Amino acid sequence: MSVSILIVSHGQLAEQLIQIATSTFGGVAPLQCKSLSVSQTCDPDLVAAANTDMIVKLDQGDGVLIFTDAYGSTPSNIANRLAAIGTSKVIAGVNLPMLLRVFNYPEQSLNELSTIAFNGGQDGIIICS
Repeated sequence: MSVSILIVSHGQLAEQLIQIATSTFGGVAPLQCKSLSVSQTCDPDLVAAANTDMIVKLDQGDGVLIFTDAYGSTPSNIANRLAAIGTSKVIAGVNLPMLLRVFNYPEQSLNELSTIAFNGGQDGIIICS
């Protein structure tokens, strides 16, 4: 068993992050990943209720690491509602370096992966000039 990943985002950001990270790893994600795209005008309660099965199916026994794009946004609110269903951790501010770092450590626990993700996200933000 291993931790699974759910990315809840505005628009197609979640799908694109998973696609790019997976292609970097030879086309196969080292962890089970799903995306949930939401609009800014959706009802967070309805979307969360409609996706409870997704979070239950994702949890293979080691929990679900849920990423979202912006803390306090509609996707963030949905992510936090879904996290309440099972063993999950939510991290806002998802970026590609964060996801790539997590993909490098698929054998780690949910708690360890959440720290790895957080550090990967921070380390991936650099002033280049």
